Amino acid sequence: MDSDNRIIEIDDIHTEELKAYWGLTERQLRTVNEPGDGLFIAESPNVIERALDAGYVPVSMLMDRKYIRTRAAHIIERCPGIPVYTSDEDVLIALTGFNLTRGILCAMRRKPLIPMEEVIRGASRIAVLEEVENPTNIGAVFRSAAALGMDCVLLTPGCCDPLYRRSIRVSMGTVFQIPWGFTPSWPEEGMELLRRNGFATAALALSDDSVPINDEKVHSEERLAFILGTEGEGLRGSTIGSCDYTVRIPMFSGVDSLNVAAASAVAFYEAVRRRL
Repeated sequence: MDSDNRIIEIDDIHTEELKAYWGLTERQLRTVNEPGDGLFIAESPNVIERALDAGYVPVSMLMDRKYIRTRAAHIIERCPGIPVYTSDEDVLIALTGFNLTRGILCAMRRKPLIPMEEVIRGASRIAVLEEVENPTNIGAVFRSAAALGMDCVLLTPGCCDPLYRRSIRVSMGTVFQIPWGFTPSWPEEGMELLRRNGFATAALALSDDSVPINDEKVHSEERLAFILGTEGEGLRGSTIGSCDYTVRIPMFSGVDSLNVAAASAVAFYEAVRRRL
């Protein structure tokens, strides 16, 4: 099927073929192909390209007509046999419920989740996120982790899915570039797996025995996992108590904490600075 006859003009937004874009929640997208792998939606040319580079398989595309022969042309060429649904901007806004500022969406198949031990194999500096539910924060942490040299990201079972549309968008597609996976039960099994694989653990939290983020002993560890929690509740007491170190970011003006995305960037930079 060539690129011309697989481009499909749409005027009815409520069709079964387009349900992934308008009629399914993020949770439903994850299970739409049960018992097989689910779907996710990638948005913008750069993000879609990164997903394709990482081996994710496209199912269909939805785009503003004016991009077919411009910014989307290369992506269409990379996806032979994939239907490309298109219309004017106002129809697409009605379909998706928001402005498509970058004009292109792509429904893609998920990959099977990678077991935690496989994710961390060969890693020396990793991030572990505990109960971080906000997709914006998840995306921002992934972007910092990729940019600042973290080897992988682990998420506890209560975390937001990194392949939610907003997480992908905020991460600028880096969720496809850095390995990630979910821990088993946390903190018991997850901590035990980290220890068994030789990782020292550093909780980012305020406590009487915390040390500065630039502590030499912390950074001398051959394998180190930074554990970060939500900005409201912070890390669980049992998690902090299980860690080898508790580290803090020095602050001023009476501020006692940072958003988890901002705190992660500081911690990751301190780690990568010592590799330079």
